[in-house]
Amino acid sequence: MRWRAGTVVRSIPAAALVLAAGLALAAQEPARAQSAQAAGEHVDVALVLAIDVSRSMSRDELAIQRRGYAEAIASREVLQAIDYGPHGRIGLAIFEWAGDFHARELLPWTIIESEADAQAVAARLLEGESIGQSRTSISGALLRGMALLEAVPYQAERRVIDVSGDGPNNQGQPVTGLRDAAVDRGITINGLPLMTSDGFAQYFGISDLDEYYRRCVIGGPGAFVVPVHEWTEFPEAVRRKLVMEIGGLAPPDDPRRDPWLDLWQHPLQDARPPVVPAQFAAAEPYDCLVGEKMWRNRRDLFYDGGR
Repeated sequence: MRWRAGTVVRSIPAAALVLAAGLALAAQEPARAQSAQAAGEHVDVALVLAIDVSRSMSRDELAIQRRGYAEAIASREVLQAIDYGPHGRIGLAIFEWAGDFHARELLPWTIIESEADAQAVAARLLEGESIGQSRTSISGALLRGMALLEAVPYQAERRVIDVSGDGPNNQGQPVTGLRDAAVDRGITINGLPLMTSDGFAQYFGISDLDEYYRRCVIGGPGAFVVPVHEWTEFPEAVRRKLVMEIGGLAPPDDPRRDPWLDLWQHPLQDARPPVVPAQFAAAEPYDCLVGEKMWRNRRDLFYDGGR
């Protein structure tokens, strides 16, 4: 072993937006990315991390997110997952999002194949600070993620968008249309619903956010959600999620699950965040516009746009 420490969208069609955004991003790729594409550099997965920075989270909680992602990317478990892949490398891009008017790049497309690569990415995340922004547009995050994957400079075996968030979509296009557009392009969307109940989350959050993500946000082969109920669970949840995404592992309840996941066991089994696979045939209907309706009903409570 190598060891290296369905909704009709009335605005511009999503496909056209994705293509236009993808072409714009491709034109801006740095020289290293362009040379990698020309050389046909292969990665096991092209992974986009889309991190929610809506105002429902406090400054301390935003810092917890930054540290959690940095620690997970540089962790032994994630490095092992990368090393076990056929190519032993992944492509990673990271951005923060809130309303569909806000997307802030934290990391352009970067290859991670060694401990040094992972530590450099972690250091980059830790050197900055996240600033809360208004509104919550998961659809905008998915649109940005698709654009990044359209412009990915590597030959990727799989393409994944990993989206975190603490509330339902309440601005921009309906989320199901963008989810379906991504799945049609062979992209898998996984979710990290943050089900904390402090701050503005109590006004614009929903108690079954994990179910919302499962029904309305995630999709594609092997898609799953890892709910976070307390901020103390966040670092472990991110590590576990990245290991599964990098390794292409199916959720525990999925018959396609790779037994390799059992090799990585947390000593406190009951403390491990649950993994909930996607279910495409829901027994009961679910309102995927719940966030938009809540916003219309409660927006007057906050003069500045709230979340």
